[in-house]
Order: sequence, then C-alpha cells, then structure tokens
Amino acid sequence: MTLVGNYARFDVEFVRGDGATLYSSSGEAYLDFLCGLGVTNVGHCHPAVVAAIASQASSLLHVSNLFENEPMVALAGRLSSRTLGGGVLFANSGAEAVEAALKLARKRRRGGNVLVALRGFHGRTYGALSATPQEAKQAPFAPLVPGFIAFAAEEIAGAVDGDTAAVLIEPLQGEGGVHPIDPSVLRAIRAACDERGALLIFDEVQTGMGRTGTLFAYEQLGVVPDAMTVAKGLAGGLPIGALICSPAVTDVFEPGDHGSTFAGGPVQCAAALAVLDVVDDPDLLVRVRDLGERLREGLRELPYVQSVRGLGLMVAAEVSVDAPALVRRALLEQRLIINATGPTTLRFLPPLIIDRSHVDDALTRLSRLA
Repeated sequence: MTLVGNYARFDVEFVRGDGATLYSSSGEAYLDFLCGLGVTNVGHCHPAVVAAIASQASSLLHVSNLFENEPMVALAGRLSSRTLGGGVLFANSGAEAVEAALKLARKRRRGGNVLVALRGFHGRTYGALSATPQEAKQAPFAPLVPGFIAFAAEEIAGAVDGDTAAVLIEPLQGEGGVHPIDPSVLRAIRAACDERGALLIFDEVQTGMGRTGTLFAYEQLGVVPDAMTVAKGLAGGLPIGALICSPAVTDVFEPGDHGSTFAGGPVQCAAALAVLDVVDDPDLLVRVRDLGERLREGLRELPYVQSVRGLGLMVAAEVSVDAPALVRRALLEQRLIINATGPTTLRFLPPLIIDRSHVDDALTRLSRLA
C-alpha cells in the first residue's frame, strides 16, 4: 500500500459511473445514494458536463489568475446574479472557500472572534478545522487558530458582541448529522449581526447546488447572509469552491490578500456552468423536494429507524443498530452506497437526477437489512 492511511477505505474499486449507478472493477453495479459525499449532484458522467469538460479541455486547460478566462468570468457572474449580487472568489474546495471567508471577516473587522455552532463542520485545513468544534477532529492537531468560540445554535445570537467578526454557520449541518437550524434561530443571528456590525456567513458547501430543493438552502429560510461558501456539487465532480460575497463586502480584499494557483480554472468553471444548467431548474428542484419527502417517509417505515430528518435530498436517519456496520452491510450485501456520520446516524445524499424508482429501490435494499 502506497497511499497514506488517512481514509478508512472499503475494499471496492469503482471504474465507471453512469447517473445514479457505479460499476466496480469486478463488474458489479451499485446504487449510489452518497454522491461522492454530495459532489455528483447531477449524477455520474452527466453528458452535458462531460461535453463541457471535453470542449474546454481541448482549447485551454489552465491560465494563471494574473489573467481572466471566459468560463471563470461567466461562472462568477452567474453565481453572483443568482445569489448575493456581489463578488465571487474562487477556490479549489469547500475548506479553501471557508479559509477565504474567515480571512475576509477578520480583515474587515481588523481581528475579532468567529462564532460557530456546536456540531458544525467546516473543513480540515487549520482555519476551517478551528471553526469545527469536534474534539476528535481537533485534538490531534492542537494548538489551533485562536478566536473561535462555539455555542449551541440557539445561543449564538445572544453571544454576538462588538468583538465578533462573524458568525459562521451551516443552515443545515451536514457532517454533524444533517441537523436543520431553525429559521427563527437564523433570523435572530441575522438581527444580532446587523446590530453589532458582524458578518453572517453561511456554509453552503453541502447544502448548495439544489441539494435541499432550492438552489441554495438560504432561499427557504427567509435569511440572507453577507457571504456564503459553496463547493462539492458545484462542478459535478471536479475540484472547485467559491466564496460568494454581498456587495457590501466585495471590496474587502485587495490584490495580494488571498490567492490560489488553480482556483477559477477554465475546465472546472466550464463544468460548473453546465451543472448549473441542470440543477437550477424549477422542475428538478420541485422533484428534489418531493423525492426527499418520499425517502423520509420510506425510511420511517423501516423497523430499525427511530427518527428521520433533513431537507430535500439531504437526509439522515437515526437507527437502533450500529450505523457503520449497517453501512458496510448495505455496500457488500445490497450494493447500496450510503454512509454514517455517527454511531447511530445514517446519511443519504443521492444524485438529484434520480426518480421515484431509485428511491423505492434504495428503500427495498435497506429493508432487506432488517
């Protein structure tokens, strides 16, 4: 083995993907209800995305950020006009986008604390990890970046003060177990940030790109952030992230404040434009909401499921059995790909292009594990 052992990998090798199906090196077909951890929202090898990648790769693979490239400019304009209306800073991942957001908040405030929610997850680079109040993830890498304070979500509004640079929060906590934040809590945080001059930053790395049934989750909550981070499903499988700013904070960064060699590359931006063509479709988004409800209803009928939560096709089930063991059985016995975010929590992130037959197939396979 020449790979560093930082992942507990299953002994399955995938060689091909098509829609909601992955094919192993031994020729077996698997139903993918994990979506590469929320990345392949439009399914595997969507024809429009593949065509966009091939076309762009044949003309220009890379040019430094000392210059513009057409797909980057077009994608920035589309993300801005569809969301907060300000500038867009590209990155290579969700964690990188979070790092940019943290630097934005600290520069604007000339320091200050960042308030985060318990159970939150924002990435594994040092700033993002410092904003992730999970002892098992943080402890091996101490000392971390100072100035991050964690509260229960409903306590954050009361903790915002004159030393608060920003509140960084997922509107629906993903790695923490798919826990929705009550909209009234988010509204209170928004009001507190406005009163104290702090930024409200939404981490929509996992909740964005149609995952919850709107293009971005904040659209369902009645709360608009000052900035937001996106990644995962943005380019259909290629590495990309973005920090999207409101007009009020677009001019905080100056040349030299932040950078990334590969960020905003033409190939990944061309792919992202093709993905947006697919997911930013009212009919698809309605279907995501409907199929999410069907999945949640079906999960509640399984004998080992105790409770279900989620939004759109971002769903979790609390189970009465060992969740990681059930995930392994689902993979090896039923050729169904899901994962566990905790000892009793299953997570489901299927491609958004699925139909009811895929949901019913997944539920049938899960029922065989009872």
